[in-house]
Amino acid sequence: MPTYESVQKLLPRTPTETVAWVLPLYAVTRICHVEYIKGMESVFEIIAEPNRRAILSLLVSSQHSVGEIERQLRMPQPTVSKHLRVLREAGFVESTVDAQRRLYRLKPEPFQEVDAWLAQFRQFWSARMDALARHLDRMDRLEAKKSTEEKAAAMKRKTRKS
Repeated sequence: MPTYESVQKLLPRTPTETVAWVLPLYAVTRICHVEYIKGMESVFEIIAEPNRRAILSLLVSSQHSVGEIERQLRMPQPTVSKHLRVLREAGFVESTVDAQRRLYRLKPEPFQEVDAWLAQFRQFWSARMDALARHLDRMDRLEAKKSTEEKAAAMKRKTRKS
């Protein structure tokens, strides 16, 4: 078990050490600085963050302002702005100025690149998706047959009572 003295050596003592101590905690929120984006290896790291995926999903339907995104996703404005900056600098979204607000919309190119990369793996899941579709069709047919049989039995009971 750590001693009091060993823990005290780890804690910050100066303002500079305090900033260095807090920065890793800030990085955990995945609100990234420009320097971090430049060092990212793939688009998957950018879209892996849940808040960014939520923003991208919202922008699929139409363009939105920061305020609209903030309200619909119930995120604080600074968080929305920082994630939009990451997405804009990575090429996923673009913005236009409309009076006093910025409207953000998706750019298709990065998604086309992701789709092209994923194409090589589709063979692995397409057969399974086809099998799932066949299974669901079978289930629908069985359900329809069962429903028809139940209706016929109900009609027989009704005619017997009459």
